[in-house]
Amino acid sequence: MDLTAEIRECLEAYASDTKPPRDVERAAVKQVLALLTAAAPGRSVELRIPPYAAIQLVEGTNHRRGTPSAVVETSARTLVQLAVGEVDWASSVRNATVIASGERSDLSPLFPC
Repeated sequence: MDLTAEIRECLEAYASDTKPPRDVERAAVKQVLALLTAAAPGRSVELRIPPYAAIQLVEGTNHRRGTPSAVVETSARTLVQLAVGEVDWASSVRNATVIASGERSDLSPLFPC
């Protein structure tokens, strides 16, 4: 993965235990989500990154209304760190920095991007 300026800036902020500027973090999240959508198109899993975005991905049963049968939620920080391999899926789930429930909610094959 080629690191964009926004992703690099986020990683530097996270490493120094500071919060990156909101617009930079939002841009980094959107970039990672675009990669994930391209790698796993579909509508069976909802990936939520509050407060920035929620997308649907992974082939399978399409979700249309209400709570989807598969939901993954994480922070912008964890998403960006997963994307570059700074943290791994299993430990993120174990540490509850990723909350994943439902069929097809294991997105580990998509990381790092």
